[in-house]
Amino acid sequence: MTEKAAAAPREFTPVIRRLSAEFDGVHPEPTISRCVDAARHGAQDVTGRATPDLVERIARQHLKVLALAFAERR
Repeated sequence: MTEKAAAAPREFTPVIRRLSAEFDGVHPEPTISRCVDAARHGAQDVTGRATPDLVERIARQHLKVLALAFAERR
């Protein structure tokens, strides 16, 4: 898959920026970007829509759980 094909739509760039600032030092930006993309696809599959607000809330919860899982492994 090319980098261009993996890029989230432009409307999700602010979501990635906000989550990157919130999880700075916890998750690298590529992880956050992939999480946002997965949240976008999941929201689209389940609800038929993927608004930036909904995607951000889903991605934030996933990133929190991922951080907890990594902390338990240490």
